[in-house]
Amino acid sequence: MSAPYVLVLYYSRHGATAEMARHIARGVEMAGLEARLRSVPEVSTECEAVAPAIPEQGAVYVSPDDLKHCSALALGSPTRFGNMAAPLKYFLDGTSSLWLTGELVGKPAGVFTSTASLHGGQESTLLSMLLPLLHHGMLVLGLPYSESALLETRGGGTPYGASHHAGADGKRPLDEHEIALCRALGQRLARTARSLENDLG
Repeated sequence: MSAPYVLVLYYSRHGATAEMARHIARGVEMAGLEARLRSVPEVSTECEAVAPAIPEQGAVYVSPDDLKHCSALALGSPTRFGNMAAPLKYFLDGTSSLWLTGELVGKPAGVFTSTASLHGGQESTLLSMLLPLLHHGMLVLGLPYSESALLETRGGGTPYGASHHAGADGKRPLDEHEIALCRALGQRLARTARSLENDLG
């Protein structure tokens, strides 16, 4: 049996969501668990995977086993008209075998997103990613207002999950509050996963 890990699974087009994923992974590691960064391939308009088997840069592509064996999940996507991006949805639509066997039931999960505009659908995108996780029976974790950055942020940050205002060109760097909230989400997932494993052990 492999050591427990938090799967940080994301799709990123211009790099902002990938940067968030790295800060979430850092939060996971700060809480003492391994973070496993994974991505999903692009899809065509016919909803077929159209990327090389191994990405030229960034995280390797996720496998069903990465999801099956994780202790917790952080799921991220840029906003597409207030919804998650098609490549991530395409992957999630293919997880019915894990749903049938209940592999993800009771595991903690959280979500994160980035948008080009400040009010570009951050919260609706986060909620769209939560729906399949609820169907899988996962335990949804948000960000509580005890996180001071949630009250101080002028960019991203919601109680539904970490978010980032990337700007029209996708190049606006994460500010200190957005970074703090990404790391807080990673820490929360890792600590909850460890607590659950200790209770079961």
